[in-house]
Amino acid sequence: MKVILLQDVKSLGKRGELVEASDGYARNYLLPRKLAKEANAQAMNEYKNAENSKNFKIATQKAQAEANKAQLEGKVFKMTARAGQGGKLFGSITAKQVAEEIKKQYNIVVDKRKVVLECDIKEYGTYKAEVKLFTGISANIDIQVSEA
Repeated sequence: MKVILLQDVKSLGKRGELVEASDGYARNYLLPRKLAKEANAQAMNEYKNAENSKNFKIATQKAQAEANKAQLEGKVFKMTARAGQGGKLFGSITAKQVAEEIKKQYNIVVDKRKVVLECDIKEYGTYKAEVKLFTGISANIDIQVSEA
């Protein structure tokens, strides 16, 4: 019997998947506990619409990520910081500050956890960073730290 899962079921599948379950398991366990619904014509139509909607959303996010990559790739972000003798910064430049700078200059919202710094930025100089925009899409940027 084909069923559409309404919740994650261990050893069967995740929520929203169309799976084949034995008749007894589906009728006696999945359906009474509202873990799944029978894959009739109406349910299959809803399932296909949901899949199409999900695919469209992923495609638009991917296209937006490609556009953002083209805008960010190879750019140099100039940041200023105060430092003591020898060019050592008071503190460091963090991924959060880099994400805020990207938002300020290009109006692209990037989560700070998606900014991967090559190393800790604790001195003046130029550093490389990677901004992960989508699965498999990332932009390489340079961060130039100078005196405030």
